Amino acid sequence: MIRKFVSGAEAVSKIPDGAVVAISGFNAATAPFYLIDELIERYRKTGHPRRLFIISDAIPSIPGFGLDKIGKLILEDPDQDFVKGFLLPFYGWAPELQKAVMKNLVEAYTWPIGIVTRWLRAVAVGAPGIFSRVGLGTFIDPRQDGGFLNGLARERRTATVELYEVHGREYLLYRGPKPNVALVRATTADEIGNLSMEQEAIYGSVLSIVEAVKAHPGGVVIAQVLRTVTLGEIHPKHVVVPGPLVDYIVVTRRGTEVEKYHWQTASFDLNPVISGDAPYRVAYEPVKLTAEKVVARRVVLELVNLVGKLGRPVTVNLGIGIPAVAADVIREERLDDFIHLTVESGVWGGIALMDADFGAAMGHYAVIPMPDQFVLYEGGAIDATSLGFLQIDKEGNVNPAFLPGRLPGPGGFPVIAIGSPRVYFAGGFTAGRRDIAVKDCRLVVAEDGPIVKFVERVYKIVFSGRYAVDEGKEVLYITERAVFRLTPGGLELVEVAPGVDFERDVLAKMEFKPAVRRVEEMDRRLFCEERLGLREVALEIVKR
Repeated sequence: MIRKFVSGAEAVSKIPDGAVVAISGFNAATAPFYLIDELIERYRKTGHPRRLFIISDAIPSIPGFGLDKIGKLILEDPDQDFVKGFLLPFYGWAPELQKAVMKNLVEAYTWPIGIVTRWLRAVAVGAPGIFSRVGLGTFIDPRQDGGFLNGLARERRTATVELYEVHGREYLLYRGPKPNVALVRATTADEIGNLSMEQEAIYGSVLSIVEAVKAHPGGVVIAQVLRTVTLGEIHPKHVVVPGPLVDYIVVTRRGTEVEKYHWQTASFDLNPVISGDAPYRVAYEPVKLTAEKVVARRVVLELVNLVGKLGRPVTVNLGIGIPAVAADVIREERLDDFIHLTVESGVWGGIALMDADFGAAMGHYAVIPMPDQFVLYEGGAIDATSLGFLQIDKEGNVNPAFLPGRLPGPGGFPVIAIGSPRVYFAGGFTAGRRDIAVKDCRLVVAEDGPIVKFVERVYKIVFSGRYAVDEGKEVLYITERAVFRLTPGGLELVEVAPGVDFERDVLAKMEFKPAVRRVEEMDRRLFCEERLGLREVALEIVKR
């Protein structure tokens, strides 16, 4: 029999030159940092494996760990022959790798998270790729950037996005190389290699990665775990990956602060609340009333109106940034049983963690595999989403994060935004240093931000206003001083905050003039200290 339990060094020695390596990881969650470290060490010592192409369902990295270490290696040795390219939905938590990509030292491609997870499953059944309307009219569209992040990618085209017409409708075909090596992570392995993930924050795409690698012609699956048990100690229904699909198992330890081999998230090595093994019980303090909270309140007000329109509780995705503050407002207004929150990593309910811990949650009531979460998003099974923005233009196009010298990748944004039937973009009206306060139920703009966010043309289109109109989406753009609606003709101004000078504080701070027909005042309650009383509103809806 092949010996499955091996050292990290022996496991990575099984990876051949030229391999296409799929690695699990949503930041630190499910990321096999120990295996990545061992892979780097083997290359430094032997010069092998060489010419790897790395794919991930999100990004197995936080600054200084995982793929960011590979990025540092590439920067230190521009002539390296270790990695030839990456296909990642997100580069934001790998700053060294971003620098290497911008210096054109390695091929770099980006697809949305949900596209990669669905593509992995397509590869597993032998399909040439996946068709989707996600990405049409955006920088992923081949009529724009095609998902290429630098010149090497455009030249070599290891992963491509192609435009097709099917029954009179446009679709994108996403194609990439089939992975033949998997580096994945679980908590426990038994004698034959069955894997369970009881202490992990999420499931991620571990099983889908294994399925893609094992599809004909089958490749090598290497799993990083914390502990081993005898056959039968893992409940059959708790097995995430059946043992016969796993070739090699490496037992590691959690690691120190400077190693983080197997931490649940960037900040937590083991927190039973994050794994769902302990309840989340903390005293709640309402968030201070600021301009950001006003925006979040306006989003929640829209969600409560949606509860009334649909006559039932709603299922929602909230993005990072100001939309995440809406979760605090939902708690403050005691709306948890009317508004069910989800996180793209597969988490339902609870309080989502932020920054490099994003993807994990506390107090959640369910966790599903990430590919299934994105099937629900792309298929429009959720009722609404609220996402942040960096730039918005006159056509309603949105750029959430891209700037010259900054290429974080789209993450889950495109799939969630185009799949959800209702999209409420939420953010500050301007950016940069500013002095904006909420006083006496009014907005006071003492000093405005110098950076205009409502621009003539966004730097990169990540959400296409035109395609959203074609798909019949309901789209709002919510800021602390104004609310806009997407129409077939572009943006229309529909609300202005109390205390705001319409010409000076809104129109003069935009690079284009929106349609102006009937402008109402934003609900004054949003700007007052008192709780909005939205639970009572929701209860009245239920009674009706």
